[in-house]
Amino acid sequence: MNIFRFLCAALFILFLGSGCGVEKENEIHLFENEQLSYNFHIRPILSDKCFVCHGPDGNKREAGLRLDIPEEAYAALKESPGKHAIIPNELSRSEIFLRISSLDPNEMMPPPESNLQLSKEDIEMIKKWIEQGAEYEPHWAFVPPKKSIVPKINNSDWARNEIDFFIASKMNRVGLKPNPEAKSLELLKRISLDITGLPPTIELIKKFDEDNSDQVYGNIIDHLLGLPSYGEKMAVLWMDISRYADSYGYQDDNIRTQWPYRDWVIHSFNKNLPYDQFITWQLAGDLLPNASKEQILATAFNRNHKYTEEGGVIEEEYRIEYILDKTNTFSKGLLGITMECAQCHDHKYDPFSQENYYQLFSFFNNTPEKGYEGDVSQSKPAKTPILWIERNDTDQLLNFVNHQDTSKLIVSVMDELETRRPTYILDRGVYDAPTIEVFPNTPESVFPFPQDFEKNRLGLAKWTVDKKNPLTARVFVNLVWQEIFGKGIVKSTGDFGMQGELPSHPELLDWLAVDFIENGWNIKRLVKQILSSSTYRQSSKIEKQKLDIDPDNTYLARSSRIRISAENIRDLILESSGLLVKEIGGPSVKPYQPEGLWEAATSGRGELKTYTQDKDEKLYRRGLYTFIKLTSPPPMPIIFDGSNRDQCEVNRGRTNTPLQALVMLNDPLVLEASRVLAQNLNRSTKDSESKIRVAFQRILCRNPQANELKVLTAYFKDELLRFEGNPEIIAQLVQVGESPLAEKEITPELAAMMQVVTALYNLEETITKI
Repeated sequence: MNIFRFLCAALFILFLGSGCGVEKENEIHLFENEQLSYNFHIRPILSDKCFVCHGPDGNKREAGLRLDIPEEAYAALKESPGKHAIIPNELSRSEIFLRISSLDPNEMMPPPESNLQLSKEDIEMIKKWIEQGAEYEPHWAFVPPKKSIVPKINNSDWARNEIDFFIASKMNRVGLKPNPEAKSLELLKRISLDITGLPPTIELIKKFDEDNSDQVYGNIIDHLLGLPSYGEKMAVLWMDISRYADSYGYQDDNIRTQWPYRDWVIHSFNKNLPYDQFITWQLAGDLLPNASKEQILATAFNRNHKYTEEGGVIEEEYRIEYILDKTNTFSKGLLGITMECAQCHDHKYDPFSQENYYQLFSFFNNTPEKGYEGDVSQSKPAKTPILWIERNDTDQLLNFVNHQDTSKLIVSVMDELETRRPTYILDRGVYDAPTIEVFPNTPESVFPFPQDFEKNRLGLAKWTVDKKNPLTARVFVNLVWQEIFGKGIVKSTGDFGMQGELPSHPELLDWLAVDFIENGWNIKRLVKQILSSSTYRQSSKIEKQKLDIDPDNTYLARSSRIRISAENIRDLILESSGLLVKEIGGPSVKPYQPEGLWEAATSGRGELKTYTQDKDEKLYRRGLYTFIKLTSPPPMPIIFDGSNRDQCEVNRGRTNTPLQALVMLNDPLVLEASRVLAQNLNRSTKDSESKIRVAFQRILCRNPQANELKVLTAYFKDELLRFEGNPEIIAQLVQVGESPLAEKEITPELAAMMQVVTALYNLEETITKI
């Protein structure tokens, strides 16, 4: 078998095999005589199996029994006044235990027809809890975080900062020890990808390989945090949260010009705008005293949702849809709660009523935007209310907006009506079924709305970043942790409610949240704090004992192997090949894409009815700038689990599919990058081994081992012989992409080296943080 085909087959299998383990739920470790916690041991059971019929939703409550609050659970049963669901310390008189342990189908709970069933462990847990006093606790996420005392650990020499003490304490408890520190170049690749989304330069590799002291490590973190590419890396996360796209969605799906907002996000991360201001400007920049154009531009965050341009729609129906989207994005992206569940009825699990939902909705219901704006024959780049950005703006206050010509820019932003628009609870969430009028307010279960705050979006912004708000700092710290470790301390990033995952390290999450606020909501400081920890610096080597105890790496006794995001895969390929155009910001670009995708998903109207590929430097921009059409998102990012941006997303799945392997083997970008890197190598030296060594450093960010270099050199020689014997196939292979290629460069040496580089791009290690 030809060695190239053999390598491809092996790489294909390796790609399929990586990370395919079945994920287990977090396990709660109990110890003899341990006091059970309602939040961490009991509520998850009741929420899963009991709250559907005995929870917050009064419309679905059975037998008048509510188990989510103690005064109701302890009270006499409405249908059996002499009995009680729960009597603390009295198991034999607690009806809940008698029912869940009964074998009589007429008595047992949950009833057989519900298809819900408690395990023996669940029943034993509830039994022990009642015997211990059945003490309820407020939901952990709705209690303001506190900085608990940093725990003492046996291996204190291992810890570099407070994060390590919390992590090691949990490790010790379950019988785990931390991994040794990763190799220096593995760490360099890791921090470079985490901070900038790009592989380290050859110069950084050399510097770090020669001196990996703590001082050099910290200095390189500071250096990377100071690069403009840091803001681009962070902006990918925020584009998912803010559901940024370059078209409006729905049937016509015409072009929009929201990209100056993306430029603002990059700029804000790079200048390290404190997170409380970052949020305040996006929610209510237009309502700030003497609001600047920059603060108004930030409010485009609220306007990135889909818009219809279809004729015959009911304007009010879509206007309501847009306000619903704003409300849901705010609650999920900033507060980490599933308020959207209360649009049609009281939340079934969390203490949010339908009234709570529409009170929150009313903060966003006072904007003058419309549901439909008339003639759709011409694409409208922005919908009212709008912000005009003049040329002198981009020369002065808005100089971060990358606008190359003299035309005006137009962006959809927020504005406020002078007279309050009334808001009503909508029966079953239907736009034309108003019932009771409500007024701006926030859920008291989270944090009561202070009376001295404005009853508008500015007041909502103040409430959101108030130090008493238990969610905002926790949610953002968890998002950053997820970006770095692949999984949040709370795994369900967008759901901190009753049905969400419990935090694996609750004391650490709270400590970090309070510390984040105390240090001025400083995002760069938070990132450096995590990257400086010994927890982060561990190797990813997996030992059988650790795999048996903690297969999901919940306790972080090793570094997780994580495939980088779709955008950063593109970035790594472009940067390592030398093709990357490092221009910051500006309009989105249209790189290579299979023909016919847009045409198959369009109404046949507007500027985006056909896909017109860009040329020259626009082909080689970072993945952040790839044009996103909502009805036909770019295929390569979607294949690698990118967001399609039709709604707020706070985390992405990580799948392994054959399509991903095929993209890496056949995508024009990968092949062109392989050819261009091979060209550059051929121009620099004639020694094949030296070329392979440099390619290996640029792509895998380390030096090749002797056996790796031997295999690759042998592969190059094998391919060189093949192309020398079949010169007619060389041109077809190397003439891919639109970057320049001189006729004299079309040689067997170029084709053979291109194959080596392609193989390197297809290694699992290449697109994995290890």
